[in-house]
Amino acid sequence: MISVIIPVLNEEKALPQCVQNLLTQESDFETIIVDGGSTDNTKAIAGNFRNVLLVDSQRGRAAQMNTGASRANRDWLVFLHADTQLPANALHDIAALSADKTIQAGCFHQKFSGKHVLLRSISWLHNWRCNRSRIIYGDQCLFIRREFFRQLGGFPQTEILEDVMLSEKIVEVTRPLIMGQSVITDSRKFEQRGIVKSFLEIFIIMSCYELGLPVRAQDFFSPVR
Repeated sequence: MISVIIPVLNEEKALPQCVQNLLTQESDFETIIVDGGSTDNTKAIAGNFRNVLLVDSQRGRAAQMNTGASRANRDWLVFLHADTQLPANALHDIAALSADKTIQAGCFHQKFSGKHVLLRSISWLHNWRCNRSRIIYGDQCLFIRREFFRQLGGFPQTEILEDVMLSEKIVEVTRPLIMGQSVITDSRKFEQRGIVKSFLEIFIIMSCYELGLPVRAQDFFSPVR
C-alpha cells in the first residue's frame, strides 16, 4: 500500500529514532532508505533494522528521493526526512485515502521538537502559509500517489527547493490534502544556527525564489548533525 522513502546523509544521530517511530505505525508499508554517500555509521544503523531496503544514490535530496521512488512498489509514496517523526496512525490514515481518487497528494502540519515560543510561532506561520498556498515543504512529509509522481516527472534535479518546485507542479493539477496531525521536526538546525537568523534566512530564500532572483542558500541548507 505505502512506500516510505527516507533520504539520508550522515544521519547516525537522527535515523534510529526516525525508523523506530516509523516501525510503530500500523499499516502495510515498505521502508526504503536512500544513502547519498554517508561517511559515518548511517548505513550500518540502517542495516540493523529488519525489512528495510538500503539503496545507494547520487548525493542530493532530490536525486536520492527519486532513486527511492524508482525502487518503490506500492501505491503511495511517503517522503520522510530522517530528522522527522510521523504522528500516530499517519500511514493508516494515508492508506485510508486510497479509495478517494480525487486525492492525489498531501502532507501534514509541522511542529518543531523544541519548546521555544519562537519555534512554535514559526511552525504556526509555516502551517498558515501551507494552508493558503498548498505549497509543501519537505519537512511536512509529502505523500503522493506513485503514478501521479511519475506523471509529474518526480522531483526536479536541483540542489535546493526541490520540494517547493514539485509542489508547484502538484497544485497546477490538483489541490493537495493537508492532514490535521503534525509531524515533529528536529529543531537542531534552528537552535544551532539561531532561531531568528534561520527564520530570516528562509524568508529571504523564499522571497528571492518567488521574485525570480538568484537564490544563494547553500549555507542554510548545509548539513547540521
